[in-house]
Amino acid sequence: MDREQFQKQYGIIGASAEIKEIVDIVQQVAPTDITVLITGESGVGKEVIAKAIHATSKRSHKQMISVNAGAIPEGIIESELFGHEKGAFTGAGETRKGYFELADGGTIFLDEIGELPLATQVKFLRVLENGEYMRVGSATPRKCDVRVIAATNKDLEHEVRQGHFRSDLFFRLRSINIRIPLLRERREDVPLFVQDFARQISEKNKIPFGGVTPEAMELLKNYHWPGNVRELRNMVESMLVIERGKVIDASDVRKYVREMGDGNRNLPVYTHKSAEQVERELIYRALLEMKNDIMEIKHLLSHDNGHSIPVNQRFVEAHIDTENHETGDRFLPLDEMERRMIVGALDRFNGNRRLAAKALKISERTLYRKIKEFGLEE
Repeated sequence: MDREQFQKQYGIIGASAEIKEIVDIVQQVAPTDITVLITGESGVGKEVIAKAIHATSKRSHKQMISVNAGAIPEGIIESELFGHEKGAFTGAGETRKGYFELADGGTIFLDEIGELPLATQVKFLRVLENGEYMRVGSATPRKCDVRVIAATNKDLEHEVRQGHFRSDLFFRLRSINIRIPLLRERREDVPLFVQDFARQISEKNKIPFGGVTPEAMELLKNYHWPGNVRELRNMVESMLVIERGKVIDASDVRKYVREMGDGNRNLPVYTHKSAEQVERELIYRALLEMKNDIMEIKHLLSHDNGHSIPVNQRFVEAHIDTENHETGDRFLPLDEMERRMIVGALDRFNGNRRLAAKALKISERTLYRKIKEFGLEE
C-alpha cells in the first residue's frame, strides 16, 4: 500500500514533509512488536498514529485498549493497569482484571505516560522487559503478551532530570520515538484538515458547507493553534453549525478566534518553559479572559438600551477580584490566582474533578496535585 492510500485508509491527514516521514516510520514499525513512544502536544493526533500502528500490525485481529494514565487517580492506577484480587483493599469486593490482562494478545495505548507515579513506573518497566505483572493483593506473577504504544505531551528528558521519571524506563521507551509536529509547524496541512473536518461534520449532521474564502483560509493557516488539530476541528464544527451553508470569510473566522488579529503577530515563539509553567500561564490567561467577559456582560446589562438596570436585577453571579488588598496592586500573585481558578472550577462543577480539569485544560492528575498543594482537599 502506498503512502497516500495508507493515509486515507487510517485517517492520517497531511501532505507536509513531516507527516510523510511519520507515515513511512509507521509502516516500518507497525509489523513488529517493538514498543513505540509517540510525543507531541495535546491535540496533535497521537492516538490517530497509535491506531494506525495497531491496525496494520499482526495484532490487528485483537483489540487496542486506550488508557489515559493522567486521568486515573494515583491510588488506584495499579489496580486499573494490573488488576486486583478480591479483598486486596477496601472496596475490592471481587477479583478484577487490569488493562494489561484485558489487552493480552493485542495492543495497549498508554497515553500521558509522563503522569505515571514512580512506583508504578517500576512495575510498568517489568511488563515491558519480560511481560510479567502481579495483580494488586497477589504474590503470583502473571504473564501477558501485549504490544505497548505510549504517548506523552511532556519532555521526558526534562522529567528524568527532575527526578519525576525513571531513566531506565525512558531509555526503554525511546528506542522508537515518533514526534507529531504542532499544527503551526505544518501550516500547509491546515486546508486539508478544514476540508476533511467540514466533510465529516457536514455528512454526520446533514449541514451544508458553503466553502471557505482564500482570505479566510490564509487567516486559519497563520493562526498559532495552541490547541492544535483538536482546536481546529472544534472551530470548524462551530462555524458549520452556526453559519449553516454560508461561505466562510475572514470576518467569520475572526468571530470564532477573538485573539487572532491580522498579520503574523500571533505566530508562535519558542520558549524553554516547563510543562508546569505552561499550565500555570494557561490558567492565568483563562482567568483574565473570564474577567474580561464578565466585565463586558456587566457593562451590557447595566446599559441595556441606555437604561440603567438595578444591581439586584442583573443576572451576573460570577465575580473575580484581581486586586491584592494587602499591597494595593492590581493583580494577586500567580499562585493565588491559580488557586482561585481551581476553586472556581470545582464550585462550578459541584466538585466533579474530571469536568473541572477539562474546563481548566489540565490533566486530572495535575488537578489532584494542585488540590493537594493548595490544601483544598475535603
